[in-house]
Amino acid sequence: MSQAVWTGGISFGLVNIPVKLYPATEPKDVRFHLYDRRTGKRVRYERVTKDTDAPTFEPEPWSEPTTPEDRFESQTERDYETRLPEPSATARPVEREDIVRGFEMPTGDLVTVTDDELVSIAPERSRTIEIEEFVSLADIDPVFYEKSYHVAPARGIGAEKPYALLLRAMQGAGMVGIGRFVLRTKPHVVAVRPLSDALALETLFFADEVRSPAELIRGLGDVAISDREVKTARQLITAMATNWVPEKHADEYREELLELLRSKPAAKASEEIPTASASPVGDLMAALRASVEAAKRKGEKKPKSAGSRRAG
Repeated sequence: MSQAVWTGGISFGLVNIPVKLYPATEPKDVRFHLYDRRTGKRVRYERVTKDTDAPTFEPEPWSEPTTPEDRFESQTERDYETRLPEPSATARPVEREDIVRGFEMPTGDLVTVTDDELVSIAPERSRTIEIEEFVSLADIDPVFYEKSYHVAPARGIGAEKPYALLLRAMQGAGMVGIGRFVLRTKPHVVAVRPLSDALALETLFFADEVRSPAELIRGLGDVAISDREVKTARQLITAMATNWVPEKHADEYREELLELLRSKPAAKASEEIPTASASPVGDLMAALRASVEAAKRKGEKKPKSAGSRRAG
């Protein structure tokens, strides 16, 4: 069984039902990794900036290290990094802590936002899905459905009876419950609907997220269609009508792709070539500091030159 993605309760009126949400779907797309045919190594993606790109906003001020120790560490790290292979001639790696989120406003202006600012307005995690109203399932256009979940009663705390009561009542009424809750960090409008033996929950797109097709079908009302043509088309629909059996509509391309992969021999495993292990930056810094101290001691013990002895 898959792991629950949310634990809380469904509330309608004065009734609260402790429940858990489980994903109702499982995408099975065949996903490939990318490899370099010349080396047989996995292709990785890095966060980089390009020297050829113009800055979008004024960079934050950055100051050079002030203390001798900090300057030594900074220069040593730069010296160490220069020995590492560059991703490309014009690309520079970007550390995660140096990345800032930016949003382009409708005016074209760019604004940036920090993680702390996002956390300050993030909605609190919901403990309850409060059903605000009941509507007919037929009134909800399927285009509003975003993602499906199975709703299961929490075990061992007496949730089964109110769960079964809500399920049967909604089945008898032919209605679905509309409510709101926060899943992870995103607020959702949801439809709680009855299946044959369980409750399901559909997260819904908000109204302004659904595009209108009006611009795409402009002029359709001017098309002349006779009653005879409509009658013939309806006869064809009736002749082709059948029950919905999802198993009839398998992903044939995926099956062919998997069959192709099964028929191919496995790629020859590479022989491991021993390579010199690179010292971590921390180890490198310790070695360099020890080297500096050793050099100082060696300089202090160096015998005086003949000229110095004659001068003495």
